[in-house]
Amino acid sequence: MARYIALIDGEAGAYGVAFPDCPGCTAMGETVDEALSNGAEALREWMIDRVAAGLAPTPARSADAILADPTEAEMVEGAVMASVPLFLDAGRAVRVNLSLDAAALAMIDEAAGKRGLTRSAFLVSAARDKVLAEG
Repeated sequence: MARYIALIDGEAGAYGVAFPDCPGCTAMGETVDEALSNGAEALREWMIDRVAAGLAPTPARSADAILADPTEAEMVEGAVMASVPLFLDAGRAVRVNLSLDAAALAMIDEAAGKRGLTRSAFLVSAARDKVLAEG
């Protein structure tokens, strides 16, 4: 899974996120966590649009590579760096066999049903949220 460097700046109540490797891909949020969450979704949508236009995803550079790039110096100055994973769907489903506790499965099915999701969609959504929140 590719991870892209996000640059975060702003102040309480108004934080912005920009991705040096993805020109024009930005997001905002009232908190740093919200800005990063919105940034992850913006990154995903930016890449989906890029791929839909027939272009390859831009390669993700390391923080060191971005810091060493003189053209990025102004953008990096005063910003905090974070690593954001890119989730792009492969476009094909893969069947897997999982073993779950019966009570856990019942809890998953109930939560999925309340959200109008299939079990599979709920588990993918939960996994995506967990990875984005904790890296």
